[in-house]
Amino acid sequence: MLNLFGSGKSDHPLADAKAARKILEGMPADDPLEALDDLGHWLESVLSVDGFKPEYRVQLVQMIDEAAQGHLRKVQREYLTTSRLSKFQENRMWTVIQDFHKRSGAAFCVCMDLQAAAQKGTDFLKGSLPLLTVRALRAQAAQMKWKYFRYGPFDRAIWGMIAKIYVFAETRGYARAKATVYPGVPGESSSELEFLRAVMLAASSPDSLLPVEIEIAERLITHFSGSFTFAEKRRPDVAYWMDLATGQPPLRLARPPQYAPTLRFFGAGKAAQELGNLIRIVKSTNAVPSNVGLGGNYQPEVVLDVLDHLALYWSPRPPERQALRHRFKSRLSVTRGFDGVLGALDPSGSANAADADIESWVVENVSTGGFGASIPQIRGEWLGIGCLLGLQPEGGDNWVVGMIRRFHRESPQQGTVGIQTLSRAAVRVKLKLRSGQTVTRRDADSGILLNPSDDATEAQILLRPGVLVAGQNLEFERDGKRFLLMSAEVLERGEDYERMRFRQVMWQPGG
Repeated sequence: MLNLFGSGKSDHPLADAKAARKILEGMPADDPLEALDDLGHWLESVLSVDGFKPEYRVQLVQMIDEAAQGHLRKVQREYLTTSRLSKFQENRMWTVIQDFHKRSGAAFCVCMDLQAAAQKGTDFLKGSLPLLTVRALRAQAAQMKWKYFRYGPFDRAIWGMIAKIYVFAETRGYARAKATVYPGVPGESSSELEFLRAVMLAASSPDSLLPVEIEIAERLITHFSGSFTFAEKRRPDVAYWMDLATGQPPLRLARPPQYAPTLRFFGAGKAAQELGNLIRIVKSTNAVPSNVGLGGNYQPEVVLDVLDHLALYWSPRPPERQALRHRFKSRLSVTRGFDGVLGALDPSGSANAADADIESWVVENVSTGGFGASIPQIRGEWLGIGCLLGLQPEGGDNWVVGMIRRFHRESPQQGTVGIQTLSRAAVRVKLKLRSGQTVTRRDADSGILLNPSDDATEAQILLRPGVLVAGQNLEFERDGKRFLLMSAEVLERGEDYERMRFRQVMWQPGG
């Protein structure tokens, strides 16, 4: 029997391997949050207790990490798919998962340090080093992904740790050594692949994706990671770089950085063409191939949105801004959501948003396509990609309708947003459903007409979800004229709105 402890007998509950397995298997299956919290505390205790031999300490860390995987998947699935989580539930899920990944990442780094200091004859530690490094990198990348889910604030120390872990593997000569990451889970990985997956997600503009889209993007990156390009020197097919010595996040290759031996260049490489092929398959079949593991069932149009997004950022020449930005400082009154914008556009003033619902932001730059703004004080938790906004520049009397396309928290209470302008002259209209010659509902629903024009053959309108019934048209009156809206196409859906495009016909002058 192996003597796994030094002098004296440890009274730690996990000191005996058989007892340890029993404890870990007994984690509450019906409460994954409690299980993850307990497992995180077990990790800390295993690292802090004296008496464990290095090889057994490493074994315990791996056992605890493996016991957590099913619970992590359950909590993440609930976090991403439950539409009406309370703020308390959401915060608890986020905190518990973030804390576990932080603890497991630290634990695997300790295991790597044990290997670095290992004496001759510790073959167990030497043989497990590629696996320990893969798990260490994966835990650090998971911390970063959950930061993306909340759009920051970001801890630069995580990027510094990712770089240090990868440098360790590269220096020791095993960065490309493959390891089966978890028992019973198909597929292998390596330190280089884990590093590439982390930096490619960072390069794919996650601050302009919804959390579920970030998850899909990460899965797609894993699927294509074997085709990415990774090099020590700049190449035509790379668009991003990182200096392993600085701990800075990956940067776009807008101009060549000053040479240093710690520079690494990366890009989509052959994956860009493979991504284009997948886009064509999904469009033609309206289905995602079974060999593309996304970790869940998603509507093809949702996956296509993410694929199109990745195609932009995986190009050797990432997307340029469509319009020049001009630095500009000004106050901006902001109201939010469908009802907030509707109230701001009410010509009578009777439905205007209450002063308490109006926020004051600072415009940092403007372009023909939108605004960049800073938020001095984030109020509540409503901010997110796709949120509808009403915007009134200081000194102006009209409301601009916009949408958040990019969000970054600089601290828990401060952030910056990129806002796309949807309309500078939107109007509130009363809409009625029409079937043939019959108006099917007398009580009109309010909508927001984004492009008011008598001559327009196309109209874009914001509606509350579910207003339009399949097979029916809409009509509205404006300036004494009646308009018929036909052949609806949904352009975008948000939590409290649908943005739709119609064919517009003047229905009956003076009606």
